[in-house]
Amino acid sequence: MLGAFVHDQLDRCGFHVTWCQNGSEGLERAQKQVFDVVLMDILLPGMNGLDILIHLRRRHAMPIILMSALGAEADRITGFRHGADDYLPKPFSVDELRVRIEAILRRVELERRFNTVIDVPVALSINELTFDESLCDVTFGRKAAQLTRSEYRLLETLWRNPEDVLSKPFLYQHVLQRGYSQHDRSLDMHVSQIRRKLKAIGYEAHQVRTVWGKGYVLTAAEADA
Repeated sequence: MLGAFVHDQLDRCGFHVTWCQNGSEGLERAQKQVFDVVLMDILLPGMNGLDILIHLRRRHAMPIILMSALGAEADRITGFRHGADDYLPKPFSVDELRVRIEAILRRVELERRFNTVIDVPVALSINELTFDESLCDVTFGRKAAQLTRSEYRLLETLWRNPEDVLSKPFLYQHVLQRGYSQHDRSLDMHVSQIRRKLKAIGYEAHQVRTVWGKGYVLTAAEADA
């Protein structure tokens, strides 16, 4: 019923929609065809949505939005950890669904335009941390952090404004391209994943810090006493 509703509403909004009614079929189609965005429930017949996410992220970088029950924080954290770009808590409105998808599609279009203009990777370094625009990832000591596109955009935005506290409303609008809601924890989860992935590759020169009640800041790590 949810699949039929989503298919009908997105079709009315003018999207070209491919609807798969079980997990195995969805994984097969996503591996063989090129999609601008994948909208996927976590609870699917045939194959769990989180397992599909893991399979897709091994070879594919298309944006993926997960749908999950309201309050299922563990599933959302697992989804972000394995490379989801966004999540949509159920129940949701058609307007919110459309806005989330349109935000993803705008970013896809901007990245396509960027890649057609620039022929070689643009590398920006912070004490050997290298930003690669073409891959939407950072490396340190030849180790790739394996950031998602949203995580990369967030880290790059913080890097371009070092030592400046950037508010959550600004980051939601600038990075996630939607309005800020105090109940939406997408940004917090992206920050958590950035911290984890930078630590995993051994980068400690700069850290993303939380400024309670204000937002986030990229700052130089404090020297050991």
